[in-house]
Amino acid sequence: MITILTGENSFAITHELQEIVRSFDGTAERFDGSELELRQLPDLLMGVSLFSEKRLVIIRGLSQNKAVWDVFGDWLDKVSDDINLVLVESKLDKRTRTYKELQKVADIREHKAWTLRDIKLAEKWVKDRAEGALSSQLASFLVARVGVDQWQLSHALDKLNMLDTVAEDTIREVIEAQPSENIFELFETALKGQPARVQEMIETLSLSEDPYQLFGLLSGQAFQLAVIAAARDNDDVGRDLGIHPFVLSRLTRYAKQRGSAGASEIVAAFAAADDAMKTSSIDPWLAIERALLHVASL
Repeated sequence: MITILTGENSFAITHELQEIVRSFDGTAERFDGSELELRQLPDLLMGVSLFSEKRLVIIRGLSQNKAVWDVFGDWLDKVSDDINLVLVESKLDKRTRTYKELQKVADIREHKAWTLRDIKLAEKWVKDRAEGALSSQLASFLVARVGVDQWQLSHALDKLNMLDTVAEDTIREVIEAQPSENIFELFETALKGQPARVQEMIETLSLSEDPYQLFGLLSGQAFQLAVIAAARDNDDVGRDLGIHPFVLSRLTRYAKQRGSAGASEIVAAFAAADDAMKTSSIDPWLAIERALLHVASL
């Protein structure tokens, strides 16, 4: 039997591989495919074990070894029925002859990395993994704060499992927010009309963040606000722009408050800051602060 675990979702691949190893009655044999030589293939794919009837052979990154990969397809019909061969590949070139031969005989399991379009899937996964410890609302809040990377979500859940009770405040205290969430909180603080807090947050962010990258994210949020303010169906807008539902609900509230004209004025403030950063020697943090303070004053 030949199984291929491939894709950019290393978390899903790692856990599926663990399940394969756990269900095997014996000791798995692991090999670095980049270091294999052609002379090893007979023992690897056809040899029997003196200690057990079955073998589990795991090879990582074989496709990176061009000398072996180019001829590996010729060995597939020689793989012993007593061997469960598992190939682990982060990325496979589907144009190669070996891949086309593997398609005919192997169980290919592709694990794609989650994107913003998989938010609902991530929320369900978090809720199921928490085993009743998180409500749907808290699961959504956690995904909005951490993002959709399963490693980060898993680490966050491990931290929360150590608490007696979990609420939004405790998640804020215990779980570090992804950069985009920190920046949204900055934008939201300006929308709330809290200039002093805006200045405090900028002072803190300036110690660790790149001002141009931060400005780009802020400008994107201003654009999203304007689109939501002008849209008739916010759900469609959220899907089209890849906005997390939790963030979408918060932006929608401010879009209703400011209206299309107010949102346009916010976009204009960021456009002016962008122009100043490109055409003058102004400190980028000062330009960002001026734009946000203007938003807070509207």
